[in-house]
Amino acid sequence: MALSETDRIYDELLVTLVRGGDRAAAERLAARWQPRLMRTARRMLGEEDEAREAVQEAWGGICRGWVRLSDPAMFPAWAYGILSRKCADRIRRVSAARARFVAAEAAPEPAAPDAAPVRHAILAALGALSPDHRIAAILYFSEGLTLAETAAAMGVPVGTAKSRIFHARQQLKTLLEGEQT
Repeated sequence: MALSETDRIYDELLVTLVRGGDRAAAERLAARWQPRLMRTARRMLGEEDEAREAVQEAWGGICRGWVRLSDPAMFPAWAYGILSRKCADRIRRVSAARARFVAAEAAPEPAAPDAAPVRHAILAALGALSPDHRIAAILYFSEGLTLAETAAAMGVPVGTAKSRIFHARQQLKTLLEGEQT
C-alpha cells in the first residue's frame, strides 16, 4: 500500500511539528502510523502478541529519536527501519527457541472469505523466507516503500535491498506456484 504524495507531505508536516514539541501532532502521527506498523509487524512476525510488543518497542525508539531525524521526508523509511530491527530481534529470539517460523499462527487482517486460502498461502510463503528477505518483501511490496526507502529502513546499501527483493520475489513465486499444483 503505497503512500500518496499528499500522505507523505502531511506526515512530513506532522514530523516537523512533533520535532517542535507539538503533542497533538505526535498523537496524530501515531494514530496514522500505528495501523501501518502493526500490519507490517504482523506480517513479519506472524503473531499478534509479538507484533504488538515489537510495535510498542519501535514507538519507544521513534519517540526517543525523532528529534534527531534530520529529514522529515525520511520518516517512513526511518520508522520502518526501527520496526524492522525490533522484528528481526524477535525473529532471531524465536528462531533460537524454536526451529521455524509458524505462519499459521498469524492473526490475519480481516479479509473476504474467498480470499482466505490465497491469504494463507501468501502468509505461509512469507513465513518460509529468511528474515532479511521477508522484511525486504514486506516493506517493498506490501508497504510500498521505494527501493531507496527499503534499503534505508533495513540499513543496507540499495544494491543489497534490490538483491533481497529479487530473491524474495523468486522464492515467493516458487513457493506460491507449488501451492497451485
